[in-house]
Amino acid sequence: MLSVCIDFKSPYAFVAHALIWELETKHGFLIDWQPLTLNIGSFLGTAEKSEQGTVVATNRSEKQWTVVKAAYRDARRYAVNQQRMLRGPLKIWDSSLAGISLIWAQQRAGERADLKHYMDMVFTQFWQRKCDLEDAKVLVEYLKAAAISTVGFTDYLEGEGRENHDRLQSQLLDLGVFGVPSFLVEDEIFFGREHLDTVLWRLKGSHGEMPFLRFPWLPEQG
Repeated sequence: MLSVCIDFKSPYAFVAHALIWELETKHGFLIDWQPLTLNIGSFLGTAEKSEQGTVVATNRSEKQWTVVKAAYRDARRYAVNQQRMLRGPLKIWDSSLAGISLIWAQQRAGERADLKHYMDMVFTQFWQRKCDLEDAKVLVEYLKAAAISTVGFTDYLEGEGRENHDRLQSQLLDLGVFGVPSFLVEDEIFFGREHLDTVLWRLKGSHGEMPFLRFPWLPEQG
């Protein structure tokens, strides 16, 4: 099984998740989705904007703003290429509830297509500024829309689910996982969607030379 770490509030996870799903739907490798709730404020500061885009509160330095703007420009290029809408969030979200909901959905989805539908909805709606990741009631509605049971979900969020989520964060950090999307294949960690071809090569048994499909201009070896 392939483990993939994501965070619904990551623009890079957003533009990668459809391609990542193809590892399962097209190539047959079952994915274990693991939420890694990023603490963006700890290294890029925090900011809050009005609906009109005006900054109303921030502790970011000028350099941090430069990094953030560059990151969203980069991710938006991929979103446009996929004909997806990517609108920058108006604040730094705590996506832990959404992460817990992902654990729940993965355990209770009757069909993998239901899980995929749930993830597609949360990702798409959040990046259109239509999904409140911090509102359990909103997540319940998305679970229902994906035909995933919500019986006991609220209690799970506050109890077992929170415990599982927090324990997973420590485990992933101890392994050296620091960003999303990250791919865990046996004892290796690959960070970033640009490693998808190498991840697939590893999953298929690493036969032949490691692929360099990302760099077609490299001369052939030998």
